[in-house]
Amino acid sequence: MVEYKLVISEAAKSLARTVGDPQAAGFLGKRIGESIGGELIGASGYTFRITGGTDKSGFPLRPDVPGARQTRLFVGRGFGFEAPRDGMRRRRTFRGGTISEDTVQINLVVEHKGPKSLAELFGAS
Repeated sequence: MVEYKLVISEAAKSLARTVGDPQAAGFLGKRIGESIGGELIGASGYTFRITGGTDKSGFPLRPDVPGARQTRLFVGRGFGFEAPRDGMRRRRTFRGGTISEDTVQINLVVEHKGPKSLAELFGAS
């Protein structure tokens, strides 16, 4: 059974929602940067874009790593590592940008709003 924690961001506000089967099955194989319809999670009229996530070990998904494999990359400034000094680089572990069974959290951003607010749809305050 696959279960994902979705973190949905809309402007300066975000909310979390957990989805299980069969809704979670619609996310399998999607990549960072792809758009999904809100009908998949019960928010008809909305369109969301996948912006990232984390795997079961807490490692971030990285869009430039193909597949869903876990790998160690030598990174400098930017995504996944903030160097304390100029020119400093480190080896860090990342997971590929494809959502798999090992993914735990998926970050979403609202691209197109629907007729109701997300707080109304998901019962958030």
